[in-house]
Amino acid sequence: MTFLRSLAFNVAFYANLILQLIFFSPVFFFVREETAWRIVKNWAKSSLWLLAKIVGTRSVLTGQEHIPSGGAIIASKHQSFWEIFALLPEIERPTFILKKELMAIPLFGAFARRMNMIPVDRAKRGGAINAMVSAAEVAVRQGRQIVIFPEGTRTAPGAEVEYRQGVFRLYEALGLPVVPVALNSGLCWPRNSFIKKKGTIRAEFLPVLPSGLGRQEFLDALRSAIESRSRELSSGRHGPHDPGSKPAENSGRLNGIGDPVQS
Repeated sequence: MTFLRSLAFNVAFYANLILQLIFFSPVFFFVREETAWRIVKNWAKSSLWLLAKIVGTRSVLTGQEHIPSGGAIIASKHQSFWEIFALLPEIERPTFILKKELMAIPLFGAFARRMNMIPVDRAKRGGAINAMVSAAEVAVRQGRQIVIFPEGTRTAPGAEVEYRQGVFRLYEALGLPVVPVALNSGLCWPRNSFIKKKGTIRAEFLPVLPSGLGRQEFLDALRSAIESRSRELSSGRHGPHDPGSKPAENSGRLNGIGDPVQS
């Protein structure tokens, strides 16, 4: 049954994505930004709805009160594709850091450019970081919030990797507070797996890390906050936010997205 639910969801998920890209492409590039965001966020919420109805996987996000208005960096744990469309509705005007290769995907790349996502060529290493920071500075001046996955790749629940330097370079250059995000998505949506498991995926926006920290102090604080809370969520310790949490599919608010580059 798990296999059949996974098969049905994967077909529905990608069909929904492709059909929405095709359906909205005649108007998407001409509507106001506010309308474009409504289209994109409705796609995200429809994906969460499909996950809940077909697989039986609920999505619960908490801690949104920690997201500041205006410019900020959202630094999230990365375990699956889920966090892409689950975080999207919760952030007012997000700019995701994504792999350059994704911009070559027909229609998707065009939609991403329209929404001012930031592609990075990780083969250029240091040069890619400079380009990423420059593009992020422009986005922040527009009042947008930068979303980055500091691990640089998806990791299995419980696995810990060193955080890459791209997140610190953004933090240092932009002078913005950072909102860590812990989650347990890999329990239900394992990386590199066709199978999607029934259950509850949880993500939590954590208290802000202030600007002005030194490199190692910042990286240690970020990693400690994300990893410790992600372990708790994976072990079933949901904490004080749980009783009042709301399913993400009812909230008001694509892989390689948010991946930083190494210096």
